[in-house]
Amino acid sequence: MDTTKKKRRIALGCEGSANKLGIGIIAHDPETNEPTVLSNVRHTFVSPPGTGFLPKDTAQHHRAFFVRVAKQALANAGVRPSELDCICYTRGPGMGAPLTSVAVAARTLALLWDKELVGVNHCVGHIEMGRAITGAANPVVLYVSGGNTQVIAYAEQRYRIFGEALDIAVGNCLDRFARTLEISNDPAPGYNIEQLAKKGGRVLLDLPYAVKGMDCSFSGILTRADELAAMMKAGGKGPDGETFTQADLCFSLQETVFAMLVEITERAMAHVGSNQVLIVGGVGCNERLQEMMGAMAAERGGSVYATDERFCIDNGIMIAHAGLLAYETGFKTPLEESTCTQRFRTDEVFVKWRK
Repeated sequence: MDTTKKKRRIALGCEGSANKLGIGIIAHDPETNEPTVLSNVRHTFVSPPGTGFLPKDTAQHHRAFFVRVAKQALANAGVRPSELDCICYTRGPGMGAPLTSVAVAARTLALLWDKELVGVNHCVGHIEMGRAITGAANPVVLYVSGGNTQVIAYAEQRYRIFGEALDIAVGNCLDRFARTLEISNDPAPGYNIEQLAKKGGRVLLDLPYAVKGMDCSFSGILTRADELAAMMKAGGKGPDGETFTQADLCFSLQETVFAMLVEITERAMAHVGSNQVLIVGGVGCNERLQEMMGAMAAERGGSVYATDERFCIDNGIMIAHAGLLAYETGFKTPLEESTCTQRFRTDEVFVKWRK
């Protein structure tokens, strides 16, 4: 009788494409390939109210905190470096300087511990972690974050993009409007807009609704919202002749942009014949977006899948999981090819681990 037992495969993932530095450690069961989250540590660079996070400052933050976060991830997981199978890092897309800082650190760990290196597409990391956590089998994916807005469906070992933002991402639209209102960036500008929106709703202010086929445009909406914010500060009146508040502005912005996202997602569901929607990315934490998407899916006899902030917001565990899936098919990133790029489309990745 064969008494040998296959050992679990373990990966450490490093994420730093924007203002979140995340390091996570995941294990895959050798028999079922089921993932187990061993640790998921994150540290966020928070800029002052009314400002965004600059690449150079964000990169400096990631360099300053990388060792501390890595040690904490190993301690939380109870894993020694010798037990790791590979080191995974975000190859792109994202902000150049932060990506580079974390890529250099990941290379250092791979050399220090003599481990294979695996470069991961950030968007694919979100999708695979979302599928693993929620159990969604073959959903239409709405990927919404500060840097990306895409409607995606899987076909023939690629995540195909059916629609996307033509200019700025929906999360960037919300973040920049938070700057206009000079509200706090802690814990996140989008979260603070969401909380303000819950207090609004007395009036729905008219904002451009820019859906073009399967694609969306958010820059014109932001411009109009900024104009209305200036009117509000000057004591201007709303369409009902009454003054309006920050909360009314946040409510109106959310309702408009989320309605656009629901429309293009529903169109993609009809096109591919799916009744499942998986929402991933930082904006996917928004309860109002989940509620609106849920209402649409329910009308179609479908369902919505989403995760909480541990997995919606950028994190290292999603990079570890997607990287380990690729590693298990034989994929590795040679050291001399371990670059990073600000532009790395979701549909460029060959998804060998799916049929």
